[in-house]
Amino acid sequence: MTRRRLGFWQWFAVVLVKPVMTVWTRRTWRGMEHLRRDGGVIIVPNHISHADPLVAAHFVYDSGRWPRFLGKASVFRVPVVGWILHRCRQIPVERGTVDAVKSLDALVAALDEGGAVVIYPEGTTTREPDLWPMRDKTGAARLALATGAPVIPVAMWGPERIFDPRRARLNPRPRLPVTVVAGPPVDLSRWTGATPTKAVLEEMTDTIMLRLRDMLAEIRGGTPPPLWERPGRTGGERRPGAAA
Repeated sequence: MTRRRLGFWQWFAVVLVKPVMTVWTRRTWRGMEHLRRDGGVIIVPNHISHADPLVAAHFVYDSGRWPRFLGKASVFRVPVVGWILHRCRQIPVERGTVDAVKSLDALVAALDEGGAVVIYPEGTTTREPDLWPMRDKTGAARLALATGAPVIPVAMWGPERIFDPRRARLNPRPRLPVTVVAGPPVDLSRWTGATPTKAVLEEMTDTIMLRLRDMLAEIRGGTPPPLWERPGRTGGERRPGAAA
């Protein structure tokens, strides 16, 4: 969706949020050309902070696309806020319920309309102690398999300076440095036409997350760890087979 086609409430959100982010952050944007394409795209950022959606929305908007986030349905039930989110064309999801299928249908429709859909593959902010990516949800893989839309990885570092989830601390200082880098589409061609079994979806998700991990390592420097597995999911903290 180009900017000239935005509705009133979308413009309202831009006027409300962008000036704040412009003052709050000192931005390094790279790879926007990967978002400047016709048709639907699935944007998959790493998730390190509650400030991520603001930074990601700023980046995607500056690239010339309108971001459509998949968000918790409970947020959409908050008075006024939920009403505005609906009118800004964001998409609620009822996690863990049969209604989650409706969210997938809404995402497919958004991609069919040529939308730029933003999904966090981790499902929540990473629990990895040093904020590296972790393994978790397979929703982005499922959507890519269902639609064939390109999956654009977006690595971010810096939103944790705005809000550090490890300390639950908000930093109001202006000009905090943030870096956001979009890469070329993840090559998922080997799974084209595959049945969406658990194994297939997990392999696709690992491929996406390993790309994000390696892109993040280029921003941060150093050697990235294997993908982190939340304790209690498979009995261990790291999944050995997820190393590069």
